[in-house]
Amino acid sequence: MDELKQAVQRKASFLQTMKAVMWSFFGVRKKSDYENDAAKLNPVHVIIAGIIGAAVLITVLILIVRTVVRSAAG
Repeated sequence: MDELKQAVQRKASFLQTMKAVMWSFFGVRKKSDYENDAAKLNPVHVIIAGIIGAAVLITVLILIVRTVVRSAAG
């Protein structure tokens, strides 16, 4: 239980968390950066950032598909 309380009280900002999540979506990350993130990131922020990142990715993909379909049909 104490580990969970300590994890939630980590000091990384939400912007730093978003940056780490976006890099993980891209799939390129240095081991030292990963270890630094694992020590500082708040797990609640990571979950929220992951959901936001997934929503943005899906939205961008839908917009790209709609644009391609319109240009192919027109």
